[in-house]
Amino acid sequence: MASTDTEQQEYAVALLQPELTRLGGFWLLQVEEAYTTDGSLGVDGNPALKHLTGGWRACRPILGTEFCYCLAYYGITFNLVTYLTAELHQSNVAAANNVSTWQATCFLTPLAGAVAADSYWGRYRTMVVSCCIGVASVVQGMLMAALSALLPLLIKDTSSMASAQEIILFLGLYMIAFGVGGLRPCLMSFGADQFDDGDTSERISKGSYFNWYIFTMNCASVISTTAMVWVQDHYGWALGLGIPAMVLAVGLSCLVAASRAYRFQTTRGSPLTRVCQVVVAAVRKFSIAPPADMALLYDLPEDASSMKGVQRIEHTADLRFFDKAAVVTASDEEAPRNPWRLCVVTQVEELKILVRMLPLWACVAFYYTATAQANSTFVEQGMAMDTRVGSFHVPPASLATFQIITTIVLIPLYDRAFVPAARRLTGREKGISDLLRIGGGLAMAALAMAAAALVETKRARAAHAGMEPTSILWQAPQYVLVGVGEVLATVGQLDFFYSQAPPAMKTVCTALGFISVAAGEYLSSLVVTAVSWATASGGRPGWIPDDLNEGHLDRFFWMMAGLGCLNLVVFTSCAMRYKSRKAC
Repeated sequence: MASTDTEQQEYAVALLQPELTRLGGFWLLQVEEAYTTDGSLGVDGNPALKHLTGGWRACRPILGTEFCYCLAYYGITFNLVTYLTAELHQSNVAAANNVSTWQATCFLTPLAGAVAADSYWGRYRTMVVSCCIGVASVVQGMLMAALSALLPLLIKDTSSMASAQEIILFLGLYMIAFGVGGLRPCLMSFGADQFDDGDTSERISKGSYFNWYIFTMNCASVISTTAMVWVQDHYGWALGLGIPAMVLAVGLSCLVAASRAYRFQTTRGSPLTRVCQVVVAAVRKFSIAPPADMALLYDLPEDASSMKGVQRIEHTADLRFFDKAAVVTASDEEAPRNPWRLCVVTQVEELKILVRMLPLWACVAFYYTATAQANSTFVEQGMAMDTRVGSFHVPPASLATFQIITTIVLIPLYDRAFVPAARRLTGREKGISDLLRIGGGLAMAALAMAAAALVETKRARAAHAGMEPTSILWQAPQYVLVGVGEVLATVGQLDFFYSQAPPAMKTVCTALGFISVAAGEYLSSLVVTAVSWATASGGRPGWIPDDLNEGHLDRFFWMMAGLGCLNLVVFTSCAMRYKSRKAC
């Protein structure tokens, strides 16, 4: 009985959260709002208590899970091109394409997990199930990758060994890609769900959350690019590819252990189905003009059961074609509502939001086409340089440490110094807009490509003149610029897609950020292949041959820099016309 009374007292204290305020010589008792305003629930299914759930107490284990996941993922990514060229003897073009394609797949599979999370399971359940599947898949995938490194000891025939190594390695890699597809988008959006938009302080903390999410990811990356790459280069790939699998089980434990501290959002059906309903309904009413008075468009009353817990979205005047889906015709009034013929205004606006995002999304995707070079052509460039730094030999893939350290150093400075200073100047909670932040990142990517071109010109001239090879440390500035771009563009685009997403599509729109990375990686593979094909005709070695001294990698980097500048111009034009989402 005593324990029951204690629990009731703790609940009452959490419910009231009293604060004493002195006013005119008297102490007044203030009662803060007990529940969140965004309709989130606790683990027991009841409305979430603001002071017992959510906030940073819930985000810390989420960030811990992200750290474990990234440690496993980047433990393979950064040195994979070296393994493909040195161990499997693939050409530079084939290795760069294989790495870009695998990374793109890793960023594409989250779409399936996002749809499952927003439609049926919810983000938390999707994460737990996906993490369990991911642990099993990654363990098996890592073991298969490790086995591919052991095959030279088991098979003596060189051609058979190479084919078996490639089959086993890529089977393991793509198992990893599909095994964690549901974890990646849900972790980020579920962490953002822990902050209530109706609370000003929590809304500001949500902006910081995206910064610290990328900070955590890069802390795991720096361990991977130093310790893991060193283990792979000195103790073999069997050990170097087997170690990261163990940390995923630790990440799953962190996620589940804090279940009572989380806030949960209810699912509202398939977002893709609702989008398709609007398109079908608008096409079916192609010949009907929307009314001049937008108040005549179909909407449900506030107390309608289907609208409970749904945040209404204010009607916008652009993209009028989709308004046809909400036009009420005589046949609609005579029969029960068919959602494939008549849609509510909020549903129409959800589709409009996605359509407005697409041009910006395409520009962000090309940004990742440029930054994809950090894990492919940058590494190949480093392999053709002098890797000695004093008495040490620096693995070319480890130069990515400059990119990661730049991100780790700048994110706290951005969050703790720049944002408060910019907030005082602009009055914005985030200091500057997400779109301005993304634009800055796109500019950094173009500068990074220009820096890489200058370094390649210097390296090639030294090689052709028979001079001492250029030090690999000359690559540091281009990696630093990529790191600055990540602080601006990567964090900015994830925050943008989440904050602008309709409430029922948060995970899907967060997945858009990851899909932009996938699209950029695929486009990078396509660009490298096209450039190699176009420049290597007629017996010429091309711009990116196996021996870079015979090619013109600098021209490739200059081409990417020029396309990056063009991409920035297009992005600026789209951003100036973009209309932000407004809730009713």
